[in-house]
Amino acid sequence: QVQLVESGGGLVQPGGSLRLSCAASGIIFSNHVLGWYRQAPGKQREQRELVAIVSRSGSTTYGDSVKGRFTISRDDGKNTVYLQMNSLKPEDTAVYYCNAVKVTDPRRDIYWGQGTQVTVSS
Repeated sequence: QVQLVESGGGLVQPGGSLRLSCAASGIIFSNHVLGWYRQAPGKQREQRELVAIVSRSGSTTYGDSVKGRFTISRDDGKNTVYLQMNSLKPEDTAVYYCNAVKVTDPRRDIYWGQGTQVTVSS
């Protein structure tokens, strides 16, 4: 059974930092492109916003709203993907979801975690 479990969310003041983690089990981690998405309050699942993606080789892509503030990384030995978030703003408030896409298979299986709440407020 595949599981992605996020942790590290919470309440932080504007300008602060948080580090999210997503631990995976039941998959061969290195076969997957990994990503973080977020769903802002009042938005539907289909409106989840790309935050960051890290490929199997380690190359990264970021959403425009987080470039220069957030860093995604992966540790295949620990089956974990991280999101370091700095200079947080109130508009970063959302539920953050990790995502794994199996790119070594034509079916492109996609897995999601249950999400972790990040609230940026003074």
